[in-house]
Amino acid sequence: MESNETEVTHSKWIFLSYGMGPALNQFFRMAFIAFGFYFYEGEIGLNVWITGLAYIIFAIYNAINDPLVAWLTDRPFKFTKKWGRRFPWTMIGGIPWVFSYMLIFIPPLVDPKTGAWIIFAWLVFSTCLFDTFNSLWWVHFYALFPDKFRSSKERRTASGFITPVGIIGISLGGLIPPLLIEYGIPSTFIIQAVAVSFIAFIMLMLGIPGWRDDQECVDKYLAKCEEEPERTPFFKALLQSFKHRSYVAFLVLYFSWQVLIFCIQATIPYLVNFVLKLKASNQLIMQIAFLLGALISIYFWVKFAHKTNNNKKVLLIASIMLTVFSIPLSFINNIWIFVIIFVFWGCALGGYWSMERPILSDIIDESVVKTGKREEGMYSSIVMFFNRLAMIFQVLIFAIVHSLTGFVEGGTSQTLETQTGILMPFGL
Repeated sequence: MESNETEVTHSKWIFLSYGMGPALNQFFRMAFIAFGFYFYEGEIGLNVWITGLAYIIFAIYNAINDPLVAWLTDRPFKFTKKWGRRFPWTMIGGIPWVFSYMLIFIPPLVDPKTGAWIIFAWLVFSTCLFDTFNSLWWVHFYALFPDKFRSSKERRTASGFITPVGIIGISLGGLIPPLLIEYGIPSTFIIQAVAVSFIAFIMLMLGIPGWRDDQECVDKYLAKCEEEPERTPFFKALLQSFKHRSYVAFLVLYFSWQVLIFCIQATIPYLVNFVLKLKASNQLIMQIAFLLGALISIYFWVKFAHKTNNNKKVLLIASIMLTVFSIPLSFINNIWIFVIIFVFWGCALGGYWSMERPILSDIIDESVVKTGKREEGMYSSIVMFFNRLAMIFQVLIFAIVHSLTGFVEGGTSQTLETQTGILMPFGL
C-alpha cells in the first residue's frame, strides 16, 4: 500500500459520482438479463436451444474479448498524460455502449420458425456489439477503483457510498422496464429499450467526475512505464494472474455468485407471467423487496467490516446467508412470501456487494507486491470472463430445464410441470 491504511483522500461527491458506474452497469444488467432471453423465447417465439446457442456464442465472445481488450488498451497512449489512463476509455466505450442496447430489441420481422436463423444471427450480432463497448468501458472503470482509492479504510468507505448508488441503478433497471412492457406485445420491449438507453446516457454523464484518473497516479504510472518499457506478454500476464491463489479463490466465489444472480434475475419474468399469472408491473414488488433489504443492510455491513478489519470474513458470512435464503425460492408460489424472503435475501446481497471491490483491490495490491507491476486491467477483465462463464451456465440450465419440462416458446400459458421447471433455477 502506498498510502496510510486509514487515509481518505476523496470527497463524498467523488464516491457518489464513481458509484454511477455500478448504477449504470446494474441498470443494464437488470434490464438485459431479466428481459433479453425472455424476449426472444417468450415473446418472439424463438426456439429455446437456438436462443441459448446465440447467448452461448455471445458469452464465449465476451470471455475472450475482455482480457484481450484489457491487454491492448492497458498501456500508455498519446492522450494518457492529459486525459488519464482509464477515463478516456470509459467514454470511448461508454457512449456507444448505452445506445447499442436498443438494437437487441429490434430483431428482423420474420417468422420465428422459418426465419429462426435470421433472428439468431441478429441476436448474436446485437449482443456482441453491445458487449464489445461494454468491455471497453467496464475493464477501465472497474480497474480504476484500486488505483484511485488506495487505503483499506477509503475503499470500505467508498464502497459504503458506491453500493447504495449501484442499488439505485438496480432499482431503475428493475422498475422502469416492467412499467413500459406488456406481456404478449413485443413492440413494448422496444419502448423500454429506448427509455433504458437514454436514462443510461444520463448516468454516464453523472459518472464523469468520479471516473477521472488522479493526476498523481497517472504520473506515477507513466514514470513506471519509462523505467520498464517492455510489457508483459498477453498469455504470460494471463497465466500469472491464475497463479495468485487469493485471486483464484475470489474467482470461484464470484462465479458461483454470478450463476445464482443470473438465474434469479432471468427467472423473474417467467415466474410472474407463467407461475404467478400476474402483470409485468408486479415485478416491482419483488424488486423493491430485495433492494430494500440491501439498502437497509449496507451501513451495518460496512460498519462490521471496519470493526473486524477482515473483509474476507464479512464476504463469507454474506455468501453463506445468500445460499440459505436462495434455497426456499424454488418451493414458493405466493408473491407475498417471495417478498418476505427477498428482504432477507437482499440483506445478504448488501454484504456481498459491499465487500467485493475492497477484496479485489486487496488482491491486486498483493499482486503488486509479488510482481512489482499493477495489472488492474487484466485482473478486472478476468473477473468479467467469469461473469460471462456464469451466463453460459445460466443459459444451459434454462435450455435443459425448459426442454425437459415442455416449455412452449411464445405460448400464453404453461403446464404445471413447466411451471415447476421455471421455479427450479430460481433457488436450487
